[in-house]
Amino acid sequence: MLHHLISRRQFIAAGALIAAGAATSACSTTPTAPGSAGAADNGQGSTPAEQPQDTEIVEPEPEPEPEPQSATDRLLETMTIEQKVAQLFIVTPEGLTGASVATIAGSMTADALARIPVGGICYFGQNITGNQQLRDLLAGTLELSRNSGAGVPAFLSVDEEGGSLVARVANSGHFDVPHFPNMIEIGATGDPSRAAEVGTQIGTYLRDIGFIVDFAPDADVLTNPENPVIGARSFGSDASVVAQMVSAEVEAMMATGVAPCVKHFPGHGDTAGDSHTGAVYTDRTADEIRACELEPFRAAIAADVPFVMVGHIETPNFADDGLPASLSPYMIGTVLREELGFDGVVTTDSFSMGAITQNFAPDDAAVQFLVAGGDVVLMPADLELAYTGVLDAIETGVLTVERIDESVRRVLALKERLGLIA
Repeated sequence: MLHHLISRRQFIAAGALIAAGAATSACSTTPTAPGSAGAADNGQGSTPAEQPQDTEIVEPEPEPEPEPQSATDRLLETMTIEQKVAQLFIVTPEGLTGASVATIAGSMTADALARIPVGGICYFGQNITGNQQLRDLLAGTLELSRNSGAGVPAFLSVDEEGGSLVARVANSGHFDVPHFPNMIEIGATGDPSRAAEVGTQIGTYLRDIGFIVDFAPDADVLTNPENPVIGARSFGSDASVVAQMVSAEVEAMMATGVAPCVKHFPGHGDTAGDSHTGAVYTDRTADEIRACELEPFRAAIAADVPFVMVGHIETPNFADDGLPASLSPYMIGTVLREELGFDGVVTTDSFSMGAITQNFAPDDAAVQFLVAGGDVVLMPADLELAYTGVLDAIETGVLTVERIDESVRRVLALKERLGLIA
């Protein structure tokens, strides 16, 4: 039997027409005498009434459920522009509060976060005076940050590379944690599992104490043995070995729940100067840098590193823009973002270093970095000036809200990934 696909409305309408037709036939036809031509002839020659055909009712397809909105998207929709811009700064507790030395999370911290609810705070040796003191400082600061601004917890960060040179916690004398040789010795073993052990152990004790971000490992290739600032902090002078070590440490540290940050893009291992005290540069060509210095950063990106720190390193034979990499649209936007494919959080080396402060005002440096495509300004010399400078740049159109949202989205997405927001 033929089946027709009709809608429920068509089915009802058809039934109504059939019923109406039947009623009209019964009420308006003149009765016919028996035996007349119009009478039934014992069923012979008559046509039975046509019956309605079977139908199949097709229910409309249900509307698809909307994708659940991420915590990042929900937060971004509710934040003011002031709250968004504040997320793009990581500062020292002294830079936040104005205290000479900060060792507690008290009213000064609460007031400062209420005014500028920064995206993160970075701690140094002077902030560590005891085991429980540091735990209380971090826990208290995290809670205060949850209760300020848009309620976004801060990245609590530290430089903990391991070795004798840069290990704020291990070298404080207040914690019974593993101590490691300098990374040059780890690299000399040629065994990436040794670097993974560094990442696991450091990440584990930092997470236990309350840290969320570690500005490590050092991804610089030590091509200049006279380098005064990197030296034994590097895994070595062989780019391939450094890349393997960096990748192993990044993956191991991420597995502990602490976010690593590789540094100092595009490579600080060839420079002769110290960016802490003034401008530094490398004479290496673009081809040399791509073949050597960038290899560990490629490996880190392939290992899903969440942060890359850009150094204050001029590359006259590569970028040729007269700018340190930390302010260069070419180095950040073209090389790091496009060529290397990094879409995580780009932060600066400290903007309190001489390479920046001797040549740029705090507000100008912050704005130039964000215009170049960076995300988080690390330790500006003057937080208030840098923060208001960015807001002013948005007001005047130098920076767009869309450009700010792009960076804030990266920051929030990483915080969501780390379980800070949900």
